[in-house]
Amino acid sequence: MIEEARRLAPRFAARAAAYDRDGAFPADDFADLRASGLFGLMVPARLGGAGAGFAQYAATAYELARGNGATALIFNMHASVTGALAGVTDELADALGLPPEAIEARDNHLRAAAEGKWYAVAMSERGAGSRLSQLSTVYEAVPEGYRIQGAKTFCSGAGHADAYLVAARSVADQSQVSQFLVPAGEGLRVDPTWDALGMRATGSHDLHVDVTVPSGALLGGVEGLALVVAQLAPHWMVASYAAVYVGVARAAVDAAVAHVNERKLGHLPAIRSRIGRADAAVAAAHLAVMEAARRVDEQPGEAETTRWVWRAKLLAGTTAAEVAASMLEAAGTSAMRRGHPLERLYRDARAGSLQPATSDVCADWLGVDALGGDADSEGSAPRW
Repeated sequence: MIEEARRLAPRFAARAAAYDRDGAFPADDFADLRASGLFGLMVPARLGGAGAGFAQYAATAYELARGNGATALIFNMHASVTGALAGVTDELADALGLPPEAIEARDNHLRAAAEGKWYAVAMSERGAGSRLSQLSTVYEAVPEGYRIQGAKTFCSGAGHADAYLVAARSVADQSQVSQFLVPAGEGLRVDPTWDALGMRATGSHDLHVDVTVPSGALLGGVEGLALVVAQLAPHWMVASYAAVYVGVARAAVDAAVAHVNERKLGHLPAIRSRIGRADAAVAAAHLAVMEAARRVDEQPGEAETTRWVWRAKLLAGTTAAEVAASMLEAAGTSAMRRGHPLERLYRDARAGSLQPATSDVCADWLGVDALGGDADSEGSAPRW
């Protein structure tokens, strides 16, 4: 699958400028992803997927982002859903007391992904961001299953996904946050609000939800699991973006090298120095991301693994922005023109430190933890 992502990346790169210019969803890229079987990357082999771990996902996302960061970012959302579902093993399900019908639903969702369906995430809200405890979208039990009402923002791939992971709080008990996999169709309305500086092709529009879903749409089959899963597996809500932005940073270095060679500017020491520093910074950030991913696979839930998850997101976000800015300076004014790869990559890279958890939140979390505090509750912006 990593090799397949590497094969697809040049195709994505060739289309990226047009999708960015138009702010259009990268439909051809997603057709390629479906045909390649990559929607089944995180699906266990017994259900028809590749059975990848988090490290394999990170390596795949890095390669996709070298082609088009926006495509990789939307794909990340799908991988987050399927990866989290696959992470609820039979053993964990038994420990959490999940009902048999929830396990069957899990397998059905994963099998569908391996067969070509893809999922978007509808979690963030205006005023709450991605903090699950502050959501205003609500749900309540009804005879047909659950009624969900609310509005989501930054829903990448809105209007194109086959289903959406919707997070909502219980009307009956506001402390309970649950997640539902809601099929595309009636009751979901896309408000085309996404006209952004960077990652323009993600189609991260607002999604208005007023829908009734059957009881099987409740992930896990038990209410109130969202916060538990977020704390058990923070990598999908914190570090899964990291590989994407390191891939964007590497693409910026590659674009700068191509530009400098084309303009025959490589004899200038200042330009060589910028490229050399950028290369080292991207390599270091990539190693940090892969170390975090390795630990997630081999030592899940351990305190040091969680620290690496936060380090990876912080380093990826700051490195991408700094490297892309430096490569733009190295290339010169001509690279600022609309349509130049570095102009787009500069804008895309700038989004890395802003996506949850933001670089400031990551740094604060790590600082509180280093000082011996409870980083999940004592930070200036508690994560969940």
